Amino acid sequence: MIETSQGEVYVEEYGPNGGRPVLLVHGSVGWSRFWFETTDALAEAGYRAIAFDLSPMGFSERDKDGDYSRGKQAARILALTDAMRISPVLVAHSFGAGPAAEAVMLSQDSFDAFVIVDGAIGVGSHEAEKTLPLPLRSPALREVGVSLTVTNPWALKPLLRLFLHRKEAATQEYLDVLSVPFTVAGTTPAIADWLPTLLVPPTDALSTRRDSYATISLPVGIIWGAEDTATPLTQGEELNALIPSSKLKVLDDVGHIPQIEDPALFQEALLDLLQGF
Repeated sequence: MIETSQGEVYVEEYGPNGGRPVLLVHGSVGWSRFWFETTDALAEAGYRAIAFDLSPMGFSERDKDGDYSRGKQAARILALTDAMRISPVLVAHSFGAGPAAEAVMLSQDSFDAFVIVDGAIGVGSHEAEKTLPLPLRSPALREVGVSLTVTNPWALKPLLRLFLHRKEAATQEYLDVLSVPFTVAGTTPAIADWLPTLLVPPTDALSTRRDSYATISLPVGIIWGAEDTATPLTQGEELNALIPSSKLKVLDDVGHIPQIEDPALFQEALLDLLQGF
């Protein structure tokens, strides 16, 4: 646990302390150890791989006010880099890419480079008003929904398979890893507090505005599964067109979670980007 200005953050580190730091941001309902094959590959290549839990997922301290807005999540990322005194390559997957992009736009000097992996960022989503479905406006009903799906061990496999092109990648090993933090007291209500940020796009975030991407001067890499149905490849292509000097790597025959659908292919793409930054 690392003490930051935004609360305690759970971190797992791999590789040499003197290696180039790579900070890994997981997607929704993930946590730091879901990167375990990627962190091993990075460490073996000499990088300092740092995976952390973005609250309320995993073991990091939960927000006492239940604030998991994109801006607040970006502040948590920046607080961690400040507390660890690092300027890392930021690698963010899926829903984690929104707060990561927001952090980059708020403080580019805090990072060395940026890699987006099948990012669920919602560029342009602020332009259309969206509200929570009526049943989910009740915190109690959201808790029931989360307990029946996200934190229900029996529902975890079909839920994971929804995001995969290679369905066989939903192995028991990955399911066991994903479910570890569900034993932490208060997980279900905390995820219920977070759920609206998944379902309703932010209206005040820089990262949903197309013009903001032209301001990014960092080296940027984009890795995307060609068969992603959760965030289709067209979204990665749009980001690549918006960001100056970005590089898009499309991975064939994988979907939304390439780091578990084809770990070797993903690691090759990531290491190639890192070596080119």
